[in-house]
Amino acid sequence: MGSVVQAQEKLNKNAKYEFQVSGNCGMCKKRIEKAALSVSGVKMANWNQENGQLKLILDEEKALIDSVHAKIAKAGHDTEKVKAKEEDYKSLHECCQYTRK
Repeated sequence: MGSVVQAQEKLNKNAKYEFQVSGNCGMCKKRIEKAALSVSGVKMANWNQENGQLKLILDEEKALIDSVHAKIAKAGHDTEKVKAKEEDYKSLHECCQYTRK
């Protein structure tokens, strides 16, 4: 007799993430946080203008972290995983156009 064991990855309802997002100012902070919070499952988003770190809490049962990176990039800001398209970056206000790497 054989037995079947199914491994299921446990999804975290309060997963904490921290990653780099490019930006310059208070307008960037609002845009970055708004983009992150627009992803279903993001419970908290706080971007630090000083060091460029975005801290967030995500319900992994509702969304993947890659969705957050993609949404922020669509708003014109590069993340450590996803680079914004040129036209999205160019649509940012002049003071928000950070130096791209």
